[in-house]
Amino acid sequence: MADLSTNCAGIKSPNPFWLASAPPANSGEQVMRAFDHGWGGAVWKTLGEDPPVINVTSRYGAIDIGGQKIAGLNNVELITDRPLADNLKEIYQVKKRYPKHAVVASLMVPCERASWHDIVKRVEDAGCDGLELNFGCPHGMSERGMGSAVGQIPEYTQRVTEYVKEIAKTPVLVKLTPNITDIRYPARAAKAGGADGVSLINTINSVMGVNLDTLTPKFAVGGKGAHGGYCGPAVKPIALNMVSQISNDPETRGLPMSGIGGISTWSDAVEFMLLGCSSVQLCTAVMHYGFRIVEELNAGLSDWMDQKGFKKLDDFIGLSAPNIVEWKHLNLHHKTVAKIQPDKCIECQLCFVACNDTAHQCIAIPAKPTAKGRKRVPVVIEEDCVGCNLCSLVCPVDGCIEMTPVKTGHAPLTWEQYTKNGFKGYKEVYKRMHS
Repeated sequence: MADLSTNCAGIKSPNPFWLASAPPANSGEQVMRAFDHGWGGAVWKTLGEDPPVINVTSRYGAIDIGGQKIAGLNNVELITDRPLADNLKEIYQVKKRYPKHAVVASLMVPCERASWHDIVKRVEDAGCDGLELNFGCPHGMSERGMGSAVGQIPEYTQRVTEYVKEIAKTPVLVKLTPNITDIRYPARAAKAGGADGVSLINTINSVMGVNLDTLTPKFAVGGKGAHGGYCGPAVKPIALNMVSQISNDPETRGLPMSGIGGISTWSDAVEFMLLGCSSVQLCTAVMHYGFRIVEELNAGLSDWMDQKGFKKLDDFIGLSAPNIVEWKHLNLHHKTVAKIQPDKCIECQLCFVACNDTAHQCIAIPAKPTAKGRKRVPVVIEEDCVGCNLCSLVCPVDGCIEMTPVKTGHAPLTWEQYTKNGFKGYKEVYKRMHS
């Protein structure tokens, strides 16, 4: 049976599944209940200085897509509104009862050395296994010079990380904001400041819409709205891209990562780990379905590892990262064409409409039946197909349209190679690419 235990930047847990710093990890009672269900760790809802913050109501909004509830979740919730002393007491109680589980304290205080030294000492005295510096919160706290106001400026990220590392005895993760042009710069700054690892991504700036009847923002507070943080399944591709950037950056390659952003299933988690994460954090899926989803997460990961022959997480963490490259390294001579399976086609003609109106006009609707019992099954004009993949994406039937590789007879050619060669043989190369 596969070994699911992990070590993320020096923080050990019996499995890689952690509660993210959010409402599900807002109290000791919740965290202990989560551990009883099988979660490997929890990042406590962000702690700050007293007095506690004051939240607004309502503070959540969601986007439903194609019948899926909460495909994207927006919030304007702040850090914990519970007294620091209560949280510290409960962290101590949780660690005493669950010594092998990871309890990470998420922290956010003003950018002053004394403030950071004070809170770090207090949470470590309570027994936490590690620290997560919240440099990502995009609303409420950022207006006060904290959260993403720090994470968006690499110099601040490095400076505050250095403050913490001056006194910290436990591993330090820096939580990165995605609300930045290039995630590699704050990651480099965190590493330069001595961080043991990074966690990403935090939520994305978002406004959830406008009510067309009242003309006020959706999910408003007394008719007014503010930008909030966007998370949930819809942000997963953005998170994966940023994780891969850090994995492949020569200056941060090998930096331990805890992956966050749209993880709902064990397969989502595996994708993050294949790109370099040694732990993953979940929030939206837990808020949607509850703590027991971890049972499927653990079972699914274990079964997949058994099928692949992986004995431990380190056998595959980061394995796929090198396959994420810059566009200039892609093979321009790789060619695929669409193949439509007549026996699966339901004759909706979505592929024809999409290709004819918005792509390359390489799907035709025959005037006569193309298969027994069928009227008009679309046909791909292979010599015109550029392999864009749009038809298979709009097709409502799984496996009906597949992109099939075609041998071109030409050696791989990347744009980088082509330009280094001075665009030699431009007409011939162009002709090959379109033949």
